[in-house]
Amino acid sequence: MKCENDKEQITLWINNEMTEAERNAFEIHLAECAECRQELKAEQRIWNLMNEAAAPQASADMPVRFQAMLEDYKESQQSRSNPVSGFIEKLRQLWTLQPGMQLAYTIVLVVIGLGFGYLINRQSPNSGYANKQEITALNKEVHEMKEMMMLSLLENPSASERIRGVSYTSEIKSANKEVIDALLYTLDNDQNVNVRLVTLEALSQYSNDAAVREGLVHSIVKQDSPLLQSAMADMMLKLQEKRSVQSFKKLLQQKDLDNSIRGKIEQTITKLI
Repeated sequence: MKCENDKEQITLWINNEMTEAERNAFEIHLAECAECRQELKAEQRIWNLMNEAAAPQASADMPVRFQAMLEDYKESQQSRSNPVSGFIEKLRQLWTLQPGMQLAYTIVLVVIGLGFGYLINRQSPNSGYANKQEITALNKEVHEMKEMMMLSLLENPSASERIRGVSYTSEIKSANKEVIDALLYTLDNDQNVNVRLVTLEALSQYSNDAAVREGLVHSIVKQDSPLLQSAMADMMLKLQEKRSVQSFKKLLQQKDLDNSIRGKIEQTITKLI
């Protein structure tokens, strides 16, 4: 049966343009309506793509961290003569540009430098081992830059920018403790329900990590949004995380818990036991 709910409410919810009462009512509807949840995800993807056009703002400590990373890399290259050394110097000079564009241009140059170094080394005999080392080092730098960009955007006052920061996790296959902690903190404390929902989905890709599972279990009782509570129930059931049962039981003790969510959580507990 086709849902007759006003789809414009989805856009209002994403842009945080609802009153508290309207938001609560709409989130209860989302928790019960698969069609609206699917349309919400589709609109979120569109908004995320639109947001990618803007350049991220670097955090205050990022230049120091980036410069230290460059110095470590330059020291490792002092004993070898390689065309990539010139490229590293360009990265150092790049940091004198306007802060808003530094990281974006840096990632572009790293990717270009990776290809450049590979082509140059291919032309030299017996360069296979050296080439692999260069590729590994540059790949590591790109990975670290993506992590730095994500952490910086999570501190942005704009909810859309924080969502954009969370979206970078799709490019971070192996997240370190700093990234995991930042995502769990965002899930527990971000004031925007949409940001927390996207963060929950991002954490699902690291569900094999014991720290992530433990963080998700502890986060259950901290969620006050019916949509997040419903999503948490779905995720714990999918992961078959039996440790979540106690957290869900604590959630059931909340007197203001929505009745439809209460029923779903009770069903989840039954399936997990």
